[in-house]
Amino acid sequence: MSVKKMASFAHHKVVGKFIKALRRRAFSVSQFSAPSINSVSKEDNSPDYIVWGVIDWHFRHQRPQQLAVALANTCRRVLYISPNFLENEQPGFDVEVLDASSLLFQIRLFVKNAPVIYSSAPGLEDVSQLRASIAEVLAWARCKQIVSLVDHPFWLDVAAVLPNSRLVYDCMDHHEGFGNNAVSLLQLEKRLLNEAELTVTTSTWLDETIAPHTKHRALIRNAGDYRHFSQVPDSIYRDPHGRRVIGYYGAIAEWFDLDLVEAVAKQHPGCAVLLIGADTVNARSRLAKLPNVTFTGEVPYSQLPHYLHGFDVCLLPFKVVPLTLATNPVKAYEYLGAGKPIVTVDLPEMAQFDGLVYAAAGKEAFLAAVSKVLNQAESDSLVQQRKAFAEGQTWQHRAEALIQAAESSAHDPKISIVVVTYNNLDFTRACLASLDAHSQYEHMEIIVVDNASSDGTSAFLSEWVTNGHNRKLILNEDNRGFAAANNQGLVLATGEYLVLLNNDTYVTPGWLRTMARHLQRDKTIGLLGPVTNNIGNEAKIDIAYADMDEMLLKSAAYTHRHIGQTYPLRTAAFFCVMMPRTTLASVGALDEIFGRGFFEDDDYCRRVDQLGLRVVCAKDVFIHHHLSASFNKLRSQDRQALFEENKAHYEAKWGEWIPHSYLDH
Repeated sequence: MSVKKMASFAHHKVVGKFIKALRRRAFSVSQFSAPSINSVSKEDNSPDYIVWGVIDWHFRHQRPQQLAVALANTCRRVLYISPNFLENEQPGFDVEVLDASSLLFQIRLFVKNAPVIYSSAPGLEDVSQLRASIAEVLAWARCKQIVSLVDHPFWLDVAAVLPNSRLVYDCMDHHEGFGNNAVSLLQLEKRLLNEAELTVTTSTWLDETIAPHTKHRALIRNAGDYRHFSQVPDSIYRDPHGRRVIGYYGAIAEWFDLDLVEAVAKQHPGCAVLLIGADTVNARSRLAKLPNVTFTGEVPYSQLPHYLHGFDVCLLPFKVVPLTLATNPVKAYEYLGAGKPIVTVDLPEMAQFDGLVYAAAGKEAFLAAVSKVLNQAESDSLVQQRKAFAEGQTWQHRAEALIQAAESSAHDPKISIVVVTYNNLDFTRACLASLDAHSQYEHMEIIVVDNASSDGTSAFLSEWVTNGHNRKLILNEDNRGFAAANNQGLVLATGEYLVLLNNDTYVTPGWLRTMARHLQRDKTIGLLGPVTNNIGNEAKIDIAYADMDEMLLKSAAYTHRHIGQTYPLRTAAFFCVMMPRTTLASVGALDEIFGRGFFEDDDYCRRVDQLGLRVVCAKDVFIHHHLSASFNKLRSQDRQALFEENKAHYEAKWGEWIPHSYLDH
């Protein structure tokens, strides 16, 4: 085994033991009871959006909250995860309803010691409890499909493991431009860029900067709440001394150009310079000595139109640094919504406002632009052009663009599912129906290979194959056996990921994407199986249900509480396994010496082991299995003879066979 593979195995062994110990601790405390608040039951096929927030909902009303509201307006349920944790040793959460439709919620997760997301990457213990806490959220909300919209790298190792989810990074800022970001968080961001299925950027500069580091990206700029800012409020700010107002609202931070604002104030002593926002650089101590400069501090979002409509000139006085080069200022859209003239430093994102703003390169040009606005009346048509532009750049427009990009299947890897049938028509019918009902995955193909069934299966399949563009069928004239039939299907398969699925199974919602995401995240996995109700090895869990409807509820409750969890298998039973195409290319086809069945899965797993790849079971995927439906129709003595014959074939290749065992789940 190579040094790299040995290191990988050692990592999984050590970390696996640590995580198991943490889980035992987590569940040793009293079981969490979900809040009594009910979430809206989803009737359509739209996904839930889980927004992993960079700020609490009740902090400044910015892009994260604006997009969340706009997404909820499309009848998508939005769970906004606050970075302000509730300190608690057990997994759990608190929920706050944010709108009348009960589609928008803020969630505060339970975490011991309540870490600060801006300080450093989370530790293993934090990640473990955060996963357990979000699992309780998923169980409460009964989420079926998820878009995990990550606003900050801290969340990566929690957001990435949600079942049946797409991982989207909303890259709003150039994080390296903030002086307080820990190295561990910057490293996490590099991983996030690499692992995200889609990275959304807010500016051309950001988009071009992250391009070499991410798989797929979409430029979705900031926007404005046009209705909020365009309507003239009942009360408009007036300077107490009757002066014209040169105004700015927003953060007054290290990127705010104090020299430039001071020069404006000195050039126009007869005007009031009104600065609204949190002053984190003590600008007041320098500028407040000027008689025409006023600081208000931060004001509520609802009151901003009161001030904005009193501005005669709106300023964007930023230093030109990497952080601001990457910025697409929200306030520009809001200023334009009120039709106001804007004087701004010449940043790359100002190009889209060509003719609507006064972009100045350098201090003298900036001062000249302010003087021009104050001394020269603007046409009403220009004011209306600004408002018309802003009206077409709302957060609802951005949410629709996000939905189109985040929910697109264009970049999903293709997955091929091979189903071998031999009689048991009712099972086959139910299995194939479950694939259509619960896979929730567009880029899949289903290849059925029938081994000369005699119960009407071939007639059913001949009709079935005509009713879908993604269906393929092979009808064998004789029973070629399990291994050979699967090999026939694998030859036809065109997917990047390959599934072998028995016809006596019934799949559950989101199973396909969840399994594929495990393989995408962990390249050491060569073969992956699910947990099940009925199998002769460690994949069997203790679960009971009366029918398939109850099975869907019980299995979801189980898998939601085991998100992202896997454990090693000696042998993955081939009632359901997924592998990347690279495994098939390296290991080769199933060994057809095993004929009708028994031991072909043991043999294949030993061959996977030989390559230094891992065989694992996903605890967050459940597949119902009737078990040995075809073999049960053989006479007992014939089954035993086949078992002994194939056991001899196996032991000739691998030595003494180790019987399968169960785990205490």
